Amino acid sequence: MSSGQFSTGRTWAQVRRNWGLYVLLFPAVILTLLFAYKPMYGVLIAFKDYSPASGIGGSPWAGLKYFEKFFNSYQFSATLKNTLVISLYSMVTFPIPIMLALMVNQMRPNRFRRFFQTVSYMPHFISTVVMVGLMLILFSPSTGLVGNLYNLFGADPPDLMGSSALFSSVYVWSDVWQHVGWDSIIFIAALSAVDPSLYEAATVDGASRWHKIRYIDIPMLMPTAVTLLILRVGGLLGVGFEKVYLMQNDLNLPSSEILSTYVYKIGLLSSQYSFSSAINLFNTIINFILLIIVNQISKKVSENSLW
Repeated sequence: MSSGQFSTGRTWAQVRRNWGLYVLLFPAVILTLLFAYKPMYGVLIAFKDYSPASGIGGSPWAGLKYFEKFFNSYQFSATLKNTLVISLYSMVTFPIPIMLALMVNQMRPNRFRRFFQTVSYMPHFISTVVMVGLMLILFSPSTGLVGNLYNLFGADPPDLMGSSALFSSVYVWSDVWQHVGWDSIIFIAALSAVDPSLYEAATVDGASRWHKIRYIDIPMLMPTAVTLLILRVGGLLGVGFEKVYLMQNDLNLPSSEILSTYVYKIGLLSSQYSFSSAINLFNTIINFILLIIVNQISKKVSENSLW
């Protein structure tokens, strides 16, 4: 018997022995094929003069026509710049959940710690529509909390939701407030797995609380942090559509028009399906390339990677 046949026979033996696990896995595989891989056929729309009446197969080929159209349009540099500004700004806030997890880990396990954790991750469950509605109310220069505070001191209140220069700051920091507690949970879980004997040994050696954080907690968090950072960079151009679209208005449009909102307006509102598909495919390819590059850099620098 050849080595290939032996390997195949051993594989089927493992399948028969663990058939129950494969039965449980089967629905997930089917759903992945139907909703993740089958729709990839629609990528062809970006390379065709797509017509709903003719379908994908019946529409004529257009080659790279719509990619060239996007690269030569005045919206290319504007939307790409806005997307990168918001994405890179969001990347700057990546350490905040780590710092919150380190702070929570230093609290004694009592009622206050549980209360603090609950309060910090509760905003995560606020829907995006409600969140933007709250922002419109609070940041209103005439009736909002910010406007009333400025009026109290006799100053002119700024229109935060209508400012093109402040759009990225309002988006990013409201996102931090809403999700920092939830994002810290995975780091708190990683810290809970640290062997208590390490802290005991450090205490015996005279280590301070800062030394324990620096030499025990942070190194233990690095593999988790690197993995999440790679995934974050892999979606660098994938800024959330819903919140940006809800925050958009005529005043902040020069800074709030990003790739995802532009794809929505071109594709669904203007019915330029091939053009919007080309833009979205460009976005996906760039994210994929960034994911590969960052993963390889991480593998060489820190020996932590996704694969």
